[in-house]
Amino acid sequence: MSAGASRPERGGSARTVVLGLGANRRQFWLLVLVNAFVGAMVGLERTVLPLLAEAEFGLASKAAVLSFIATFGVVKAATNFFAGRLGDVYGRRPVLVAGWLFAIPVPLLVMWAPSWRWIVFANVLLGINQGLAWSTTVVMKIDLVGPKQRGLAMGLNEFAGYLAVAVSALATGWVAEAYGLRPEPFYVGIAFVAAGLGLTLGFVRETRHHAALEAADHRASTSPSPSAGEILARGSWRDPALSTASHTGMVNNMNDGLAWGLFPLFFAAAGLTVREIGVLSFLYPAVWGVLQLWTGSISDRWGRKRLIAGGMVLQAVALAGIALGRSFWPWAAGTTLLGAGTAMVYPTLLASIGDVAHPDWRGSAVGTYRLWRDGGYAVGALLAGGLADLFGMAWAIGAIAALTFLSGLQVAWRMPETLADAEVRAM
Repeated sequence: MSAGASRPERGGSARTVVLGLGANRRQFWLLVLVNAFVGAMVGLERTVLPLLAEAEFGLASKAAVLSFIATFGVVKAATNFFAGRLGDVYGRRPVLVAGWLFAIPVPLLVMWAPSWRWIVFANVLLGINQGLAWSTTVVMKIDLVGPKQRGLAMGLNEFAGYLAVAVSALATGWVAEAYGLRPEPFYVGIAFVAAGLGLTLGFVRETRHHAALEAADHRASTSPSPSAGEILARGSWRDPALSTASHTGMVNNMNDGLAWGLFPLFFAAAGLTVREIGVLSFLYPAVWGVLQLWTGSISDRWGRKRLIAGGMVLQAVALAGIALGRSFWPWAAGTTLLGAGTAMVYPTLLASIGDVAHPDWRGSAVGTYRLWRDGGYAVGALLAGGLADLFGMAWAIGAIAALTFLSGLQVAWRMPETLADAEVRAM
């Protein structure tokens, strides 16, 4: 059966299952919108929370300030793995609904937290929300489009999520400049949760049937599905494509954790206003989000490996420039370049996982990749915070720039091109 064929859905529904973005455009664009609200929940904290740590809770240590990101990263990384497995076993939609339920208390906790521990707990819930909801929207889009437009699908998904991160970060910076750091900047978070949960409950449909249709066409479909432990091993060290993607994703999110937690403090120490910090917090994810409209699609034609390796090197150059900069405009250029490098890497890594993983265990493979990738938030927060306390913030940024450059070299040396796998399966 070809990728464009159809069959009745299980359970007796008359609705047919067809692969492709055009055939599934309504559900696809609905999931793009849902993921925008998922991303906006993270954007609530990008500008304000590091400043809040010093101004209201009196945290002097950079490692202590970045503790909320470390907690978020550990929880999100673990949740990613279980989200993928749960989606393979029980379906994607229930996991997405559960993700939104965990988001409900987050803005309320941040608005009224009497101590920093409450903020850390809010980020435990936010990590679960992001791990369940973002991971599931990724897998659902891969299910819907089939093998031929995987890069484009990931580009659109990450575009929506990270543009929403950027707009939310910019908006909270403006509100904080006008009204203060709490509670006004976080009121909009309540609306984000209501919209995301309402759309999911009312309109999102299950997509496991699409994965089953693709699996029927897969040349390796007669092979038994690997266990969760085997998938974890493949994604961590055994498979050169999967494991290199995992390690590269971890370093990429080290950079994002650095930008989230340390950049606002670095810019504030140089005398920038909250509004200016909000603009810089906007530029990085905005460029990242918008350029993914092209980079994901380009990887469907040019291949994955070159974009990933080049993007990591560009991120390293951008971080080095930010570490050496001393004013708004050099930092604006640096954050713009950092966003461009990340856009080359982010959807392309996800597409490479979809290229290699069998549809029957795709959710688990994506979960393993995101376990490693989002563990980068914790590693980046701890490493950047510790180095900043010991040597200063500029040195911390420079050290992570060096690690990012080495990661790009690893991709060039070890990672095979995966697009050929997807093309063979689509034949």
